[in-house]
Amino acid sequence: MTPFPHWVDSGEPLLTARDMMQQFHVRHLPVKENGELVSVITDRDLKFVMDSKLGLPPREAMLVRDLCVYATYVVDLETPLSEVLVTMAERRIGSALVTRHGHLCGIFTATDACREYGELLQKQEGTPGDPEAA
Repeated sequence: MTPFPHWVDSGEPLLTARDMMQQFHVRHLPVKENGELVSVITDRDLKFVMDSKLGLPPREAMLVRDLCVYATYVVDLETPLSEVLVTMAERRIGSALVTRHGHLCGIFTATDACREYGELLQKQEGTPGDPEAA
């Protein structure tokens, strides 16, 4: 999980979100509206709407809320990892926003899932050079 992720307000220009993603080297950006967590946008979403061939409004005129999907997967920090992984796979989504006491505290992405699963497999298989594996 990436703790304390950056976020963007839904009323910000879409280009601000794109710039934040580039600046902070992230591919998922939580979205808040009136201080409440409401969505997440991804670099894939941005690349899609930035395609001038689609005939969408000029990207300079679009706001984050124009791109938001308001069906975000939000989990509590105490939610078991297995439940998060199964739900992400079933819903075919790339991230879960993680909250603690109702406040955003992290984001868990498919990359994080691969890392966690890979580390688990390494422990089970006994990583070469691991003193516990001998």
